[in-house]
Amino acid sequence: MAVPVLVAPVVEKSVPVELRAIGNVQAYATVAVKAQVTGELTSVQFKEGQEVKKGDLLFTIDPRPFEAKLKQAEANLAKERAQMQNARRQAQRYGSVARKGYVSAEQYDQVAANAEALEASVRADEAAVESARLELKYCSIRSPLDGIAGAVKMDRGNIVKASDKDNVLVVINQVRPIYVCFSVPEQHLPQLKKHMATRKLEVLATIPGEEDHPSRGELSFLDNTVDMATGTIQLKATFSNADKVLWPGQFVNVLLKLTTQEGALVVPGEAIQTGQDGPYVYVVKPDLTVEYRPVVLGRSTENAVVVEKGISVGEKVVMEGQLRLAPGMQVKIVDEEAGRSEENHP
Repeated sequence: MAVPVLVAPVVEKSVPVELRAIGNVQAYATVAVKAQVTGELTSVQFKEGQEVKKGDLLFTIDPRPFEAKLKQAEANLAKERAQMQNARRQAQRYGSVARKGYVSAEQYDQVAANAEALEASVRADEAAVESARLELKYCSIRSPLDGIAGAVKMDRGNIVKASDKDNVLVVINQVRPIYVCFSVPEQHLPQLKKHMATRKLEVLATIPGEEDHPSRGELSFLDNTVDMATGTIQLKATFSNADKVLWPGQFVNVLLKLTTQEGALVVPGEAIQTGQDGPYVYVVKPDLTVEYRPVVLGRSTENAVVVEKGISVGEKVVMEGQLRLAPGMQVKIVDEEAGRSEENHP
């Protein structure tokens, strides 16, 4: 009695050569915002979780002490400049009379040295004014990049200290663009280097449950060493993330496209069976008997397997009903779509 089976043809097609991994989303840049001057925090100009632009005002430190310091520095500079100008004029007068012998060289040298000292004092006061202006500018703490602001860690009214590493005001993460980091086994390293040398490699990142909406990016980094503990090498892909689908800290499924294998022989994954001697398929012959055929497998795709050796294009392989088969048995091919069957009639 013929055994009913479902079959599929062996087809020749182009198959993408891909690597799959689990990746972790990382911010393109992360900045921990700190105060650069000491003073009272007088205002917070944003909300937690808000998208901020580079240059946006985030915090304000009481500027009054720094305004007073700047005015004092400017006044000192003005006084030193006046004294310097007077010393220069005096040095010029002494120079002209010293050449005629009316004053001693020692007196002239003393006046000239005083003028040079005042010039140095003016340069120091100019630096003090610039420093005071800079400190006053630091009272307005602005975003250094486009990104998403995290939790506010210091509220209005607190005294903040300059460059206090223990008191970060807020952390900003840049999410457009954004990175996805993942690792692949080291045996793929030669292929990676070969294909990276010729073109940009496309990377797809998919959030679990959102398989129909992958994000597209490009491989941008290959680590310079293999992790000896795991035998893997780290890679990093850059995504524009214009829609902000990817978020720092997420885990995503990663698909790295290396190249395309042309003319590959492909069968459904259901057709492949595993025996004591390795993988095999049942091939349906023209007389509707089956033949046991050992095969050498290549890479797998989503719904199919590449067969490197053992079958030919156009042959039919059994993809359902193998458990009731043995070599040489008679089969009938069930057409699942139309509900028809082909039988061998003597």
